[in-house]
Amino acid sequence: MKKGLVFFYLVLMASLLLFAGCADPNTVIDQNSEVANHNWTYLNRFKFTFKIDDEKPGYNLYMNLRVTGDYKYSNLFVLISQTGPGIKNAVKRYEMRLAKKDGEWLGKGSGNLYSFQEPFLINHKFPAKGTYTFTLEQNMRDNPLREVSDVGMRVEKAAP
Repeated sequence: MKKGLVFFYLVLMASLLLFAGCADPNTVIDQNSEVANHNWTYLNRFKFTFKIDDEKPGYNLYMNLRVTGDYKYSNLFVLISQTGPGIKNAVKRYEMRLAKKDGEWLGKGSGNLYSFQEPFLINHKFPAKGTYTFTLEQNMRDNPLREVSDVGMRVEKAAP
């Protein structure tokens, strides 16, 4: 019994070390938040806060999105605001294309869910080291916007 327990713990520790070593060192944040009841309202703004330790390299910023197959539009408009050192409150409107004209989804499908990761800033230079917050707000006519499952953000160092 003791040998089996020791073996179990060794396998568990090896697995944890293996998965910890698989993390991408260039990723600053890759976080998603669930949309309650798949209904994204104007008041439901998603905030993503992260720290930039080196302002010299460029960074790629992506919006993550997951919708159900019942989402009724081929696109999604969002307002993305940014605050941080040297930035008061910069807001910009972005369009995310989700489907072709014939209705075929552009994202990756799994069951009735479709995942998208769309760049909105490429090789972006942060003005200084520090903590930055990006807020994502849906900017469509429908309120609530139905069949949106998750909203997220990914920030990674750009390839040199």
